[in-house]
Order: sequence, then C-alpha cells, then structure tokens
Amino acid sequence: MKKYFFAITVFLILLMGIQGGDINAQTPDYEKYGKIATAVINEEFPDETVRNYKYTGRKQIDDRQVLDSFQYKVRVNRKPAIITVQVAHDVKSDRLLSLSVTEQLQQ
Repeated sequence: MKKYFFAITVFLILLMGIQGGDINAQTPDYEKYGKIATAVINEEFPDETVRNYKYTGRKQIDDRQVLDSFQYKVRVNRKPAIITVQVAHDVKSDRLLSLSVTEQLQQ
C-alpha cells in the first residue's frame, strides 16, 4: 500500500512540474511596444515584410519611465540598413510617451 501511495505521489508531483512550466510562461513586458515598433517599421517600409526585431535593451529614465530599443534589418534603396526604434513609456500606467526612429545605412 505504501509503495502504491508513494508511486502515485511521485507521479502527481512530476505531472504538476510539467504543467507548471506552461503556467509560468509569460510574454516579455516589452512585447507590446515591440509590436507597435514593428507596425511603424511596416508603415515606413511597405516593400519590406518585417516581422522580427532584435530587442536591444531597456534604459531607466526615472522611477516611472523607461526607454526600450528595438532594431530591424531592412533595405533602403537596395542597400542594407539597420533601423532603430526607441519607445519611451510609463511602466506604472503602461502608456506610450514617445517613439523615435533612426536609420543607419550599412556598407
């Protein structure tokens, strides 16, 4: 009886551990602003089909505001370019404050 109870207990613990990974999986908090930045890039470069970005990090502006940066590889006049989109937002209210786009041509 004890062996049977022990086996069931181990099985349930393992089952909960496997399911717990899915429950704890969360989207990154910058994902919302990455989607906004991607929409801006798609609008600015309609000939490019941009879906992926490289998240280059976050800078703390003050206790409420942060600046998230995203990089995109696109072509400008048939030349490769890296476009950086910086999104300032309020982490407390989750509101967009400003958005800037800079372009750097590659050789």
